[in-house]
Amino acid sequence: MTGIDIDKILQLSPSPAYVVDLGRLRHNLAILDSVQQRSGAKILLAMKAFSMWSVFPLIRETLHGVCASSPWEARLGREEFGREVHSFAAAFKESDVVELLGISNHLVFNSFNQLERFRPLWEKSGVSIGLRVNPEHSEGHTAIYDPCAPKSRLGIPRAEFEGRSLSGVEGLHFHTLCEHLFEPLERTATVFEVKFGEFLPGLKWLNFGGGHHITRDGYDIDGLVELIKYFREKYGVQMYLEPGEAVAIGTGILVSEVMDVVDNGMKIAILDVSATCHMPDILEMPYRPVITGGCEPGTAPYTYRLGGPSCLAGDVIGDWSFEQPLQVGGRLAFEDMSHYTMVKTTTFNGIQHPHICTYEPETGELKTVRSFDYQDFKKRLS
Repeated sequence: MTGIDIDKILQLSPSPAYVVDLGRLRHNLAILDSVQQRSGAKILLAMKAFSMWSVFPLIRETLHGVCASSPWEARLGREEFGREVHSFAAAFKESDVVELLGISNHLVFNSFNQLERFRPLWEKSGVSIGLRVNPEHSEGHTAIYDPCAPKSRLGIPRAEFEGRSLSGVEGLHFHTLCEHLFEPLERTATVFEVKFGEFLPGLKWLNFGGGHHITRDGYDIDGLVELIKYFREKYGVQMYLEPGEAVAIGTGILVSEVMDVVDNGMKIAILDVSATCHMPDILEMPYRPVITGGCEPGTAPYTYRLGGPSCLAGDVIGDWSFEQPLQVGGRLAFEDMSHYTMVKTTTFNGIQHPHICTYEPETGELKTVRSFDYQDFKKRLS
């Protein structure tokens, strides 16, 4: 990964461990801040992707707040980030709305039913109310992560707006992207304006949601700035973006250790990290992570299947080749493991949860921020 001393981290880190490089995090934040300064948009951290609250003091120097998908996320954002909190969920219980109105700046509903059902609660709260819309324009490349897939439960289609009152609604929100560069947003925004542009005059804000890989190489930042300025100037709305991955992309690695090597038709290395417990998107998406020094099977002399320690037969990370044979006690680094990793981990089988660490490249210090023990496992159960 660019700009990260992986060898040094492997030497200093416990295993297993998620290690976030603070220098790379600052690099991402600088790019996001340039978008804010040039466009006038406010950028929020999507906590569903990255909720490592020990680094919130660094992130809040640049970003304007967080977006949350539940009362617990919103509470964490309020307590540890302390700027704006924007909350959305596919549906709320009454108790959720009561709690969220006390800790949120924006509350976004997913249906007119919920908007009206809870109107007596929010109408005099002072919280800015919005609606999530579904432009019904799909850019998703993986169905499970496509909010605009057919029959999606996320967002209100244009047809539902007919005959409905937007009294009290101050903003619209759409979230249609996942790991996308600028062009899919540009196409989506065009469709959104055609379908929903008539409702924007008189509103206070418009939220383009998340899924924007703004800090990835090749992203058209100039195009993004111009698109934001177009909507802001034409409709007089405050613009919001709420990326998660763009904040944390390229910032961290998952340190692992080889515990054993067995042979059953091929060499199989059993690691102290698990696909199902620590990298579930490998099985859900699926996707293939990058391993430092690893390459495609058959392209180097030594090929292994990498598997986790759990009893799940499918706890397989994948097959890689290496220039040197793997040794018991040796370390491997899975790259780009900050976002959608820590937030999705489980303690299935009571497997050791990775330590959470930071690495400061300016001083060479690796700090273990949090370690987990048996009591953490026990307290999740009853």
